[in-house]
Amino acid sequence: MTRTEAARPGVCSAALGGPRSSRPVSASPFPGVAVPLPPPPPAPPPPPRLAESWCASACPRLRARGSFCSALSWKTATISDFSTATYNGSVCGNDQNNPKIVVQFGSGFSWIVNFTKKESAYLIDSISFSYNLSDNATFPDAKEKGILTVHDLVGFRIPLNNIFRCNSLSTLEKNGVVQYYWDVHVQAFVQNGTVSTKEFLCEKDKTSTTVVPTISTTTPSPTTTPTPKEKPEVGSYSVNNSNGTCLLATMGLQLNITHNKVASVININPNTTDFTGSCQPQTALLRLNSSNIKYLDFVFAVKNENRFYLKEVNVSMYLVNGSVFSIANNNLSYWDAPLGSSYMCNKEQTVSVSGAFQINTFDLRVQPFNVMEGKYSTAQECSLDDDTILIPIIVGAGLSGLIIVIVIAYLIGRRKSYAGYQTL
Repeated sequence: MTRTEAARPGVCSAALGGPRSSRPVSASPFPGVAVPLPPPPPAPPPPPRLAESWCASACPRLRARGSFCSALSWKTATISDFSTATYNGSVCGNDQNNPKIVVQFGSGFSWIVNFTKKESAYLIDSISFSYNLSDNATFPDAKEKGILTVHDLVGFRIPLNNIFRCNSLSTLEKNGVVQYYWDVHVQAFVQNGTVSTKEFLCEKDKTSTTVVPTISTTTPSPTTTPTPKEKPEVGSYSVNNSNGTCLLATMGLQLNITHNKVASVININPNTTDFTGSCQPQTALLRLNSSNIKYLDFVFAVKNENRFYLKEVNVSMYLVNGSVFSIANNNLSYWDAPLGSSYMCNKEQTVSVSGAFQINTFDLRVQPFNVMEGKYSTAQECSLDDDTILIPIIVGAGLSGLIIVIVIAYLIGRRKSYAGYQTL
């Protein structure tokens, strides 16, 4: 899944597990390079597979996802395809040499992590990333050629015999290159050939949202009932491309999850939620992620050339017990509205992704296509918001009640009239 996309001038957008919207990058390392990248590809699938690297039981151990952005003039190339990665050059280390992880991928791209040991701890000492401007598939028509390298001194200290874990999104930015990391699990200087079960968490993971499921203790039931949650806070999200804002969404989100017969409810906090996405002529993607949500994708599509709808929802997240909950459904049909307008539903609405996963939305408004000047177009309201449909319902109910009263009165009257002519 090689992905190259053009970003707006001076901005580097995350391909996977991205930042809140986009991040500025420096163009100074490549003076005079103006590379017209091809149009963005269709909405990306879920993040790439985990890359694992170790050479023996006592070697450095890494499992992580990552993506790299490099700025060329005011364009952005995003590299996130590690399906052909190799690990030649990775070493376990010995008394003379420290361990390191070396990953090669793509055409002339490499990523190297060096570890050092100090007293009762080991350090992620430095990270180097090399990329090849001669790779025309990633950097088409680049005027400068050759391999460039960025070297970041990290110096992050971890106790010996501990796995470093950071599921949250973190970044390294230097010389116009932004590296995104998440789902990181790494241990160097493994002792006695056994990988540790003790974890040393990054700060973001220490403050991650905790989901507390409530288990019924009265009568047995197939699934437990979660404690009702308060209404979630409404967040505003947007996606930009080279033409400006291409997708707008405002909504409060509440996730209803059933896993191993335990039900839980999670309110999305927009203040701690990052978002990114992409816009195509026929599809649009809004992706949310946070410390415990790896990705929550809303994929919109055009139908009949004049309407849009929510076609697909994908989610992968960590539950309170540490397990991963993943669901995908690409055959939905929600939030239908004409192109050139927005869809709005202020009342609570439920998007049923599967039997185990539903999303409750509050104060929803979304426009995934034809956004003009960064503002919503005229809204088509959902039937729940349309009070005008109540009028015929009320009138019909009133007439039905009146008819019932007339029929009852008629029957009672007939009974009385018959009673006056009984024979003696």
